[in-house]
Amino acid sequence: MPTLYTTEALSTGGGRDGHVRSTDQAIDFDMRPPKELGGSGEGLNPEQLFAAGFAACYHSALHAVARQRKIKIDGSTVGSRVELINDSEGSIKLAVSLEVTIPSEPHTTALELAEAADRLCPYSNATRGNIDVALSLVG
Repeated sequence: MPTLYTTEALSTGGGRDGHVRSTDQAIDFDMRPPKELGGSGEGLNPEQLFAAGFAACYHSALHAVARQRKIKIDGSTVGSRVELINDSEGSIKLAVSLEVTIPSEPHTTALELAEAADRLCPYSNATRGNIDVALSLVG
């Protein structure tokens, strides 16, 4: 299968308390643990980046599905909440909640679009069966 896009990033200086930079330098900033994990809370952390990436990727898939069906979804939003959770085996895992709003469409159409976007989105496909992802329609 042909590669559609490739990007790279490098973490230096300690991971959550270090620095990240992408090879194109579009990303170039310090990382800091959140207060809940003993950090200052001043700066970005991996979970924030994952939440932003998942929301944007899913929203792009939602728009692609809507375009294919010739449906305008102006005003749509996708919110993403990423949680670090302890599992019963003492490991730390991710859980994601996606909240989709499509105010221009009735609930049944919005649900069909959201489910189709879930099948198209690369983040959804990568996480399916690996972490808990809850998808809900809001509004």
